[in-house]
Amino acid sequence: MYKTKYLSLRFFTLFLTFCMSSVLAQGQNKDLKVPGVIVAHSDPTTSVYLGSPSIVILPNGNYIATHDYFGPGVKGGANKTAVYQSTDEGETWQSVNELEGSYWSNLFVIKDALYLMGTSQEYGDLVIRKSEDGGKSWSTAKDKEHGLLRDDFQYHTAPVPIAVKDGLIYRGVEVRSPAYGWGINFEALVVSAPEDSDLLKAENWTVSNRIHYDQNWQGNAWLEGNIIEGPNGNLINLMRVDNKEYGGKAALLSYDEENNVLSFDPERGFINFPGGSKKFVIRYDPKSKLYWTLSNFMKDFGYNPGSTRNCLALSSSPDLLNWTVNEEILY
Repeated sequence: MYKTKYLSLRFFTLFLTFCMSSVLAQGQNKDLKVPGVIVAHSDPTTSVYLGSPSIVILPNGNYIATHDYFGPGVKGGANKTAVYQSTDEGETWQSVNELEGSYWSNLFVIKDALYLMGTSQEYGDLVIRKSEDGGKSWSTAKDKEHGLLRDDFQYHTAPVPIAVKDGLIYRGVEVRSPAYGWGINFEALVVSAPEDSDLLKAENWTVSNRIHYDQNWQGNAWLEGNIIEGPNGNLINLMRVDNKEYGGKAALLSYDEENNVLSFDPERGFINFPGGSKKFVIRYDPKSKLYWTLSNFMKDFGYNPGSTRNCLALSSSPDLLNWTVNEEILY
């Protein structure tokens, strides 16, 4: 399984606060306080909102965090990611860069190098960037030798985790095919590359088959897949499900590494998941031997569960199938 440093309580609080800052930016109460240190904030009157938070600890102990911008106040299209650095375990933060042509992206570290992987813009190309100086400078995804991985579809994703297993890196993404509308045309797939390869070269990445969401299934769409190693060592792509009837469903897709095949059983693949109709990230903690997630749990059922994001909860599972809400963090 993907190994990283244990997250301290301060780091957890920082991540919580960073997630909530994007929510508060859309709120109307400017005086509402949240715990921890604010990494970034945008005044809601600007109609520029902060999304796609991602955070990582570098081998030297520095923290790097990113977010993108969305909303009607964004000029020139949704395609920018801001980068921040902390050298004191999150006590203070400095803005170190802002990248154009980067959206819906996640941070991760491979062999001491920092990577940012996502799309070039809203429904753009699949791209990856590399930094060797702690996020201050980045490669440019200009062609298939330098980070432009796929330009054959309109890609969709989020700052979801990667999985590293048996020398390969795996990540879940979606394509919009046909290229119109939200959700109903999202197709799930997995991309992978050897851990010791040049990750900026498109030729080193393999693409699985795609699975189109069937409108006869429960819900309307799936998106923002979390590729993660299951308790039996099998790789699973656990996806958010836009389900307006229940609001707490996720889809569990199986991935066959040997044959590079993604599959889904609609009879058994839908599971109960707290906050499953919204973005979530799953991490495995080897100390507790549990999977953990921060998600927007549906405490009060609304007319649109996908947009009801006012209860941040910490949940866990021993097997990725059965989830328990451990604590309501912020409501």
